[in-house]
Amino acid sequence: MDESKIMQVIQEIFRDVFDDESIEINRNTSANDISEWDSLNHIVILEAVQNEFNVQFELDEIVEMKNVGDMIDSIIRRME
Repeated sequence: MDESKIMQVIQEIFRDVFDDESIEINRNTSANDISEWDSLNHIVILEAVQNEFNVQFELDEIVEMKNVGDMIDSIIRRME
């Protein structure tokens, strides 16, 4: 699966989690960009992404994630 397809899937996850079809994300999108992105929604997003891509992030990897791009990079590493 290429990065653009991963981004499309994550885009849908964000829209579902925040119940907002107008949300547009990119590699630089972070919690600072979406006011509803709090710690609880962060956990919900991570769980949904892990389930969708059948991956399991390590705790240190999660702590290092600063934006959507970091999440995509982690998914790609797991899929190689």
